[in-house]
Amino acid sequence: MLFTSSSIFGPPLLPPSSAIYLFPVTLIAGGAAAALAGLLVAAPSFKTRGDYLAIITLAVNYIVKSSIENIQPIGGARGFMGMRNVIDSMEKVLNLPWAMIWVFISVGATVWIIHRLVNSTYGKGIVALRDDEIAAGIMGINTQRMKIVAFMLSSGLAGIAGGLFAHVLGYINPGSFTIMKSTEALVMVYLGGMGSLSGSVMSAIIFTLAMEALRPLQVLKWVVAPFLLILLMIFRSEGIMGHRELTDVFPNLRRWFAPREGRA
Repeated sequence: MLFTSSSIFGPPLLPPSSAIYLFPVTLIAGGAAAALAGLLVAAPSFKTRGDYLAIITLAVNYIVKSSIENIQPIGGARGFMGMRNVIDSMEKVLNLPWAMIWVFISVGATVWIIHRLVNSTYGKGIVALRDDEIAAGIMGINTQRMKIVAFMLSSGLAGIAGGLFAHVLGYINPGSFTIMKSTEALVMVYLGGMGSLSGSVMSAIIFTLAMEALRPLQVLKWVVAPFLLILLMIFRSEGIMGHRELTDVFPNLRRWFAPREGRA
């Protein structure tokens, strides 16, 4: 039996109607906790790069997963449920598809934050660090600070996504976050293009729809995702968009999406 929130934390201290305005607060709190967990990856990354850095991220993933599986007060490997009650409470106050609404709001905010970061001074430093860490350090970029910013921001956004994931499903357990979940994220990023934000958004939509179309294959569909990643690495390593954005393909979009200083 899965553990519920009431069985662990006791009866609620606030009325259920408060969920409609406290829900974003809990998402941000979860994102902050995940950002702090990102330091577990940022600290050892100072002396590693390339494949070794990828191994560290996978190791931290399994450390966190195994730790949660052995914490019985929150359900351990059996998982944790009760999140659906939060959505139901919001729907009782105002009958709207709140789960979908918060997902769209969070996606829009995430794309906006990343867009602003990429076009900021910190973003340029992170891009330089991605292309060549040694050259970035020679040019005076504080590589350690940039790694901390990148890891904590990405971990925080992933934490918010995890909170939404739990509330959409109504429960959560460590078994949902295996190597296949990491593989899905890698395919989405590589499919769209390592240097393209709009390409990543497009690939996330395409890949999700493709996985749903392949659902009748059941287990075999999980062979498709790694195979797609292999094909991308061989035939189009830069992805669909490469380092281009939609504003490069459709210049008329720049009036809405280009940075303010770059507008005519």
